[in-house]
Amino acid sequence: MTLVTAGETMLRLSPVRERLSRVDRLDVHVGGAESNVAVAAAALGLDAAWLSALPETPLGKRIAHAVRGEGVTPHVTWTTDGRVGTYYFEPGSRPRGGTVHYDRTGTPIREVTPAELPTEPVTDASCLFTSGITPALSDRLADTTGQLLSRAREAGVRTAFDLNYRSKLWSPAEAREELTALFPVVDSLFISVSDARTVLGCEGDAGEIARALTARHGFETVVVTRGVDGALALEEDIHEQPAFETDTVDPVGSGDALVGGYLASRLQGGTVPEALEQGVATAALARTIPGDMAVLSPAEVERVRAGDDELDR
Repeated sequence: MTLVTAGETMLRLSPVRERLSRVDRLDVHVGGAESNVAVAAAALGLDAAWLSALPETPLGKRIAHAVRGEGVTPHVTWTTDGRVGTYYFEPGSRPRGGTVHYDRTGTPIREVTPAELPTEPVTDASCLFTSGITPALSDRLADTTGQLLSRAREAGVRTAFDLNYRSKLWSPAEAREELTALFPVVDSLFISVSDARTVLGCEGDAGEIARALTARHGFETVVVTRGVDGALALEEDIHEQPAFETDTVDPVGSGDALVGGYLASRLQGGTVPEALEQGVATAALARTIPGDMAVLSPAEVERVRAGDDELDR
């Protein structure tokens, strides 16, 4: 079974125990929602690929090498102009919290069309995944996203989508209009309680949100993430999975790890409860690892699921 993801991946620059306004050195990581999902799924034994566009520069190659190094096959449209996207993540614990500053204008993926992407991996896959971040980047990319999802559906490929709202990219009203237009070609939706309320105007708890979205849009599966309360999935029946306790080193990418863990299990024949448990365990483990990508092993995820946190000697 093969998972193909499509979207932009960037370089993340983070200060080490300093404010950005005072920093004199930065840690570099590679991350993007869709490639993060592919990396998590690949780490758990799934055949995974990532579709994107990058400038043919040393920094563009840095991103492709990082994704390939985690076991994901990159299918990249290389361009002679444009730049890689970057973002600056300043970690922060309560009560301040972390902050993100994007610098991604002028990246090649914003202008890419389906004709310019190697789409054969999509039609040959078992599942195509993308997120709401991708259509937020430009009108052209929104159209490309819709065409990729439609092409997958026409080829009998399952489609999965994480709403993944980013307030720095667009307003709730803009996101609602654009994303609900994609829902008819989405089989499985991943969404946080917060995003469901902010973007889609949902009310009630996670179960009520899942039922309302299924009734309204006809999704096969809805997975609602609940932060410290874990996640819930609706596929015929409601299934709930509490969160696993974790000491957070780096929270970025944990939601993507949940999606990757869930999809890896489902595409390998797991039930919804099994996939939900694996997804939540993968997210918990990802929070202990620096960087956006879930660099982990199936054995480590199984230890989390078993509640085994003893020192590995």
